[in-house]
Amino acid sequence: MTKLNSLSGFERRRGPVVLVIMDGVGFGKYEEGDAVKAASTPTLDALLKDAPNCRLKAHGRAVGLPSDADMGNSEVGHNAMGAGRVFDQGASLVSKSITSGDMFAGKAWREVVDGAKADKALHFLGLFSDGNVHSHIDHLKAMVERACAEGVKKIRVHILLDGRDVGETSALDYVIPFEAFLAEVRAKGCDARIASGGGRMFITMDHYGADWSMVERGWKTHVLGEGRQFASAQEAIETLRQETGAIDQDLGAFVIAEGGVPVGAIEDGDSVVLFNFRGDRALEITAAFESGDDFDKFERGRVPRVTYAGMMEYDGDLHVPQRYLVAPPAIDRTLGEYLCALGLRTLAVSETQKFGHVTYFFNGNKSGKIDEALEEYVEIPSDIVPFEQRPWMKGAEITDRVIEGIESGRFDFIRCNFPNGDMVGHTGSFEAARIAVETVDLCLARIVKAVKKAGGVLVVTADHGNADDMFEHKKDGSVPMVNGVRKVKTAHSLNPVPCVVYDPEGKGEYGATLRDGLGISSIAATVIELLGYAAPTDYDPSVLVFDA
Repeated sequence: MTKLNSLSGFERRRGPVVLVIMDGVGFGKYEEGDAVKAASTPTLDALLKDAPNCRLKAHGRAVGLPSDADMGNSEVGHNAMGAGRVFDQGASLVSKSITSGDMFAGKAWREVVDGAKADKALHFLGLFSDGNVHSHIDHLKAMVERACAEGVKKIRVHILLDGRDVGETSALDYVIPFEAFLAEVRAKGCDARIASGGGRMFITMDHYGADWSMVERGWKTHVLGEGRQFASAQEAIETLRQETGAIDQDLGAFVIAEGGVPVGAIEDGDSVVLFNFRGDRALEITAAFESGDDFDKFERGRVPRVTYAGMMEYDGDLHVPQRYLVAPPAIDRTLGEYLCALGLRTLAVSETQKFGHVTYFFNGNKSGKIDEALEEYVEIPSDIVPFEQRPWMKGAEITDRVIEGIESGRFDFIRCNFPNGDMVGHTGSFEAARIAVETVDLCLARIVKAVKKAGGVLVVTADHGNADDMFEHKKDGSVPMVNGVRKVKTAHSLNPVPCVVYDPEGKGEYGATLRDGLGISSIAATVIELLGYAAPTDYDPSVLVFDA
């Protein structure tokens, strides 16, 4: 990589370039329900007033999703920022593979179908919605139809209720039509039924080893068929919701049974497809299925011998799972790889909830460090409590480590992720989300001071919006009411996110106005230029505008 053209007159600053990712903090479209706008954010306000800034796209095609109606998410957002370019992501790849028929012609599909034909069951497990962040119900339906057409006689579906990437109490909007769909499948001669389920934040879908007890509950529910029994998923959801008042993502586990016998426990010789395409919340349940006798995260009890496949390869370095239906995007030549090739030193910091995003996903879905000698990754263990109860999360501890890194003089590039706006935003608690955003602003104030003292440059952005859109809105902008209460939104937003460049020792080499209309993939080229190098020509352009 070459140094910046001398025509720009750019001189690298004496301190590091620091990238702060305010997870889930965007520019809201509506004032009502915008916890970012409602929060006291004097630091962010001052930066937006006095420092060069712009808005970046963080959803849809700008991050490799099928359409601009698709919400961005932390996985694709960090992929885009770290890759410097936009790659087709899980949702797009799976949809294309199904439409083309490539999935069904592949070896993995043939193995799971063939394994289920001899009086065995084909089980589908995954997030049950059309949120298109971890999964899509249309992918599930396409696979069920194809398996039936290919002669599978018994299909069981284990549903993880969403209420996070879709409406918080929308589960029956998916379950009732799906039951009708399964009735049509049964009419074709295939015994297809829902077998078990529960809220995604209660069973199965833990990530980064934050709470293996979630996976244990999922294993007992889906595999062993242990748990509270109901005659149907609809009965289970209605009963549990009435008893607990919980939203979908937090509903307890349930098992569908007849005469006290589970209809879909997983047995020896069955096939299992995890139909989530996103990897972070798929790795742990995959490990429970694929690990041998050395698995020590919880006592599994009966471990059936199954033909197991994931929708995609969830970890390209570790090759997990061993069998997968669709190949993930091949992300190469990431920002991290370029910086290591230049001999530049990097620090990456977050708490457990987003540690994998600021490392694994930022590095193009690659586990481990790119260069042990040049990189330091710091994971601060997250609290295992509902996030609305501690909306400050580990913001102070993340800030401490970032400032320590700035003051040490050992790093050229420091990146961190504050999960608060996203993780607390997902809870649906407006007041907690407001506190979460205020927490990040307090942390940002400390980092601004450290950057200024060290003579560095600070880039502030986000991977997608969330806390900026906490209520559902009608087309006219009004908020629907349910029993006198505003209808809460727990999903990500489609809103743009900030990009601020705070350069206290800048000499006017680039304009005070940043390029507008770009996506968050432009962050990589921006970082490279602020480090004094010219970005690769095929990277999406930097937000900086240098004088010709």
